[in-house]
Amino acid sequence: MNYDIVVIGGGPAGLAAAIEARKNGIESILVIERDRELGGILQQCIHNGFGLHEFNEELTGPEYADRFIKELEDMGIDYKIDTMVLHVDNKKNIKAINSNDGFMEISTKAIILSMGCRERTRGALAIPGSRPAGILTAGTAQRYINMEGYMVGKKAFILGSGDIGLIMARRLTLEGAKVLGVAEIMPYSGGLTRNIVQCLEDYDIPLFLSHTIIDIKGKDRLEGVWVAEVDDKRIPIKGTEKYYECDTLLLSVGLIPENELSNNLGIKMDSRTQGPIVNESMETTISGIFACGNVVHVHDLVDYVTEESRRAGKFAAKYVKGLIKNSENIVKTNSGTGIGYIVPQIIRIENIDKKLKLFMRVTDVYTNIKLIIKADENVISQQKKKQLNPGEMEMVNIPLDKIPSDIAKITVELVKEGE
Repeated sequence: MNYDIVVIGGGPAGLAAAIEARKNGIESILVIERDRELGGILQQCIHNGFGLHEFNEELTGPEYADRFIKELEDMGIDYKIDTMVLHVDNKKNIKAINSNDGFMEISTKAIILSMGCRERTRGALAIPGSRPAGILTAGTAQRYINMEGYMVGKKAFILGSGDIGLIMARRLTLEGAKVLGVAEIMPYSGGLTRNIVQCLEDYDIPLFLSHTIIDIKGKDRLEGVWVAEVDDKRIPIKGTEKYYECDTLLLSVGLIPENELSNNLGIKMDSRTQGPIVNESMETTISGIFACGNVVHVHDLVDYVTEESRRAGKFAAKYVKGLIKNSENIVKTNSGTGIGYIVPQIIRIENIDKKLKLFMRVTDVYTNIKLIIKADENVISQQKKKQLNPGEMEMVNIPLDKIPSDIAKITVELVKEGE
């Protein structure tokens, strides 16, 4: 099989990238999805809150996905579901398999990686205790309840305050279960403020900051968990232990970009985002291989995923047509004080249209702070922020006319008011 562009992953990122590539004049496009339907994780996110930026209305996850699936089908873009990509090489040859076509070899001119992310499991946490039934990740519980129709338990405790965990606290409550609380090892929540209010506070579910689980009880089925407060080094404090009797423990302890294919390709990775290093075109360090969505860095809002993926689709189309400008002058983005990471990591000024868009996360909770953007050592923009926290991604737009053409780096840092 031969295609101009192959998109690996048919979630919101892959759908938006494929549609944008078609709009930019590429006819031969294939989307490969390993699940039984397009839409990715959105199909199990039946709560509302999607599409506020993209469509100026509130949609559920399946409704948001459906708009893109219909657009993809109306455009006649090829897709294969229930299909697993086994290997990709840096000459853009793809090996994939499914039950209808069997083993396939696909060659293409450009690849867009949009495999999303996976949940961190209990094995990555090293929680002591037995290994009974009833311990599962929040996303798995979400799929069981919302798509398969199985109830996971009657009395639940949640470890971690990621967005899926917060949403599942509300979902379990609505399905008749008792949620005893949410423990978060950090002194701040890992989820959006709106989810803390709508999913915990509105349902009187307690959030225990600076707490973690130190032991698990139960042989065949979970019987309970021991929770303790932790100090500033995240070590449990003796004497603060408390026992919660429950039959279900949900883990919402972070998401990891799904980058097995990227690693096998030899793409350079960013240790902070755990995703590929990308430039302003969402192109990785291998020419003609692009990446977008949660495979690059974990997003809070699907609207931002869509926006970023459109950029990947647009520039993949330009790459196929030979329209991308390769510049000798490469500008690097630099995370200054208080900034955890910045995407994209590399910028070629010639390929920016009107403004440069940077996504980033801060390293701690900050109030009344200034966000400063420097071109080399010169301040080109600053914004006052009432509150910043690591659970919510920040986005800044820098007009192209403010970026000098002869700079080596763009730095973003936080400075206290008055300094």
